[in-house]
This record gives sequence, C-alpha cells and structure tokens, in this order.
Amino acid sequence: MFGRKKEKEATDSPVAVAPENPEHIDAAPLETTQSFGTAILPVIACGAGLFSDGYINNVIGSVVTILAIQYGDVWKTSNAKHYLGDIAFAGTVVGQLFFGYLSDKWSRTNSLLLSTCILIIFTALATGSYYHGDTVGMFNILTAWRFFVGIGIGGEYPAGSVGCAESTGELKAGSRNTWFILFTNTMIDWGFVIGAFVPYVVAAACHNGHLSTIWRVSLGIGVVFPLSLLGLRIFLKEPEEFQRNSMKYAKTPYGLVLKFYGWRLLVVSLIWFIYDFSAYSFGIYSSTILANIFDSSTASLTTIFGWNTVLNLFYIPGTMLGAPISDWIGPRYALAIGVSLQAIVGFIMAGCYSRLAQPGMVGAFTVVYGIFQSLGELGPGNNIGLIAAKTCATGVRGQYYGLAAAVGKIGAFVGTWVFPYIIAAGGGSEVLSAQYPFWVSSSLCILSAFLVLFCLPQIGQDTITHEDARFRAYLEANGYDTRQLGLKKGETLESLEVAKGDDTENKEEGKHDSL
Repeated sequence: MFGRKKEKEATDSPVAVAPENPEHIDAAPLETTQSFGTAILPVIACGAGLFSDGYINNVIGSVVTILAIQYGDVWKTSNAKHYLGDIAFAGTVVGQLFFGYLSDKWSRTNSLLLSTCILIIFTALATGSYYHGDTVGMFNILTAWRFFVGIGIGGEYPAGSVGCAESTGELKAGSRNTWFILFTNTMIDWGFVIGAFVPYVVAAACHNGHLSTIWRVSLGIGVVFPLSLLGLRIFLKEPEEFQRNSMKYAKTPYGLVLKFYGWRLLVVSLIWFIYDFSAYSFGIYSSTILANIFDSSTASLTTIFGWNTVLNLFYIPGTMLGAPISDWIGPRYALAIGVSLQAIVGFIMAGCYSRLAQPGMVGAFTVVYGIFQSLGELGPGNNIGLIAAKTCATGVRGQYYGLAAAVGKIGAFVGTWVFPYIIAAGGGSEVLSAQYPFWVSSSLCILSAFLVLFCLPQIGQDTITHEDARFRAYLEANGYDTRQLGLKKGETLESLEVAKGDDTENKEEGKHDSL
C-alpha cells in the first residue's frame, strides 16, 4: 500500500494532496439502498453488450472458412482474404477512441445507444452483402461493412464497460468486481463460444451444404444480441458517479490530466497491448490440436465448427471461477497471478512441444492448452478492463479507458503481423518455429506481472469514489475550479452562486422567523 504524504510534503507540492492510496481520501461512497434486482439492471445493460463483441469477432473465422470452401480460387486471389478477418480491429480502434471521448463529453447512455445502433445496422448490412452479382465486389462490400461493425464494437468498450464499472458502485461492497467481470469479460468469452457454436448448428441444419445460407445466417444472428439489449438501454439512466463528477459541461484540463494519469495510463495500456499481442500467438496450439484430430481438407464443416466450439469453451472456467478471486485478493494480484501461472505453463508447453504435438498425445495437449487458456482469462482477461475502468477519475474515464483499450487492440493487430516473422525465425525446424512465439509470449507475461505489481495501485471496492476525490483534490491544488464537475445542462458557475446565495438567505430568514 502507498502511504500518506507528510504534512510538510503536502504544502510543498500540489500533487501531495492526492496520495496514491485512495483509501486515505475522505470521500462519500455511493448509497446502496436499492434492491439488488434494481441495482444490477444497469450493470447488465451497460456490460452485457460485450457479448456481441465476442460473437461477431469469433463468427468471422467460421465465415472465412466457408468463403474459402465456397469460392475457392476466387477467394484465394482476392484482397478480402487478407483483410476481412482483421478489418474489424481497425474499426474497433476508431470506435474506442471516438466513443471514449463521446462518453465523457456527451453521455454514457446515449453513447451506448449510438454504438448499439451502429452494431445492429452494419451487422445486418454485412449479412446481406451483395454487389451486382460480382463475387469480388461482394467480398469488398462485406469487408467495408465489417469495418463499421468494428466501430460499433469499439463503442461498447468505453461507453459500456465504464458505465458498468460506475454502476457496480451501487451494488453491495464485496462483490462489485465479480459482477463487473461477469457482465464484461465473461460476456465476451460466452460470445466467443456461441460464435463458434452457431455456425455448427446452422451447418448441421443445412447438412453441410447451402454454404451461402450458413455464413449469412451465422452473421445475421449477430444482430439479435444487441437488438435484445436496445430496449433496456433506452431506459438506462446515467450512472450516479457520472452525474456527480463528469466534465460534460466543463473544460477538461488535459495538461493536468496527463501529468496526473500519464504514467498510469502508459502502464495500463502496455499491459493490455502485451495481453492482446500475446494471445494471438497461442492460436497455433488450437491449429495443432485440430490437425491431430482430423484432416481439415476432408473434414465436414460440422466437425470443424464442433471442435472449434470445444476449444473456445476453455475460456469459460477461467473467467467464471476467476471473477470472485478479483474480489477476494483484488484485481491487481489476480492479474499478476494469472499471467505468472500462464507464463509457467507456456514455457512448459514450448519446451515439451516436440512430445506434446503428436497425434497420440492430443488428449494431454488439449487439457494443458485448456488450463493455459483459462489462466489467461483468470488473469488479464478478467482484470485488465477492470483495472482500466477503476484507476482513473470519472471526468476522463471514458477517454482513459478508450485509449488503453485501443492500444490493446493495436497489440492484437500487431501480433497477427509480427508472429509470422517470429515463426519464420525458426527456419526449417517445425519445433523451433512453434516454440519461438511461446518463448516470446511467456516472457511478456512475466513483464506484465512486474508492471501490474510494481507500477499500479491496489484497487478496492470503493476505488472509483476515492479516485474521484483524489483527482478533485489534485485539481483544486493546481487552481482548477472543481465546482465545474457535475454541472448539468444549462447550469453555470454564476447560476450556482446565485442559487447558493438564495439558499443562504432562506436559511437566515428561517432562523429569524424561528426567533
């Protein structure tokens, strides 16, 4: 824990009034007088939309598999082959940055509604992709729509996750991190599972034929999930913390914000970058497992999609069992333990690759791989978004979270381009080519553990409230008028002064009348 500054230090430096330990700041926690059912609804409405992120991002893998079979050489020679699977990353980065700003300077709830509408519209358009009967044109149209789908997905991160984190403050202390995780990262992971399972069901219904129907229906079902949340989000109110501490109608002092949060934002962003960068290298193991189970050139779609569903199920134990751990020991330690254990398993898998990557060892390989995936979700999967959402003040939380999440997505994109070169460094050795990515990724996991343990503060149940108080104290010490925080539409500092004066006069009159 970080200690309180001494009195002399407090007078020497304006930053000293805002110690790193948020528990030392006097702040009024949110009232939790609502029933659990009432309090949990905003958490669900804000966070559960990330299910769409998992579904839409994962289902495209099955769509690409079908397009490759359906269109053969036309698909192989098209530009879409190189961009369709990754273009949503670019859109997601744009959405995270844009909606991060929008959620701070406009509205959490309205930003959520806008991102939901974008997701619904462009997922539907992607489903019906067509270009005058021209196959290559259809590929290009589908790729374009996927970019805009990515923007909608990106909006779910700063607007949805930040609103979810703020809404958990109205739940009973002791379970707030659990509920945040269950309706953010767990939703993403279930989206991945369902994104793999739906193509399996549709392919089975079509008896592995009618390929166009399979991929269009699989994409189209992605409209259902955000549509089901739209009604709930229409009636969603702004989180209490946002109403009390937003900079919606105030000038944001970006210089002070950068000075106060710059280092912390850099650390959070780097951890997220490493996590997403590394996660893509581990996909090679799923390919190895599947290659040892069946011949992909002759296997049916149901076989491919069925095993893909099984592999995605490995995420679920880690995220669901790990959720309460983040309340018991705190997100910081949960993340550090998760990546440390994941690094150990990764080193073991890399070192034993030549023995594990054998058809006769597929069962053991699959179990170890499942443990590896689960540890990733228990650690950074569950906690990096939670840390990003709770280590910053409300007034700039959307932009802080959006920037960190965007850096993470850039890490994922960079990983897809860099790891082929790392694999190629193995030369003609199949074992070395498979081992190198995992030596790199497991080493990065150790770096993440170091960063989170030594460069980030502990996160408690009321960290959001205390962080707001800490930031407010810092702003006041640097001459910023904090009466601007939480201003409502039409209010000005002058009108607040008048209202305060009237209130004082009424109190004086009341005293006089009582005499």
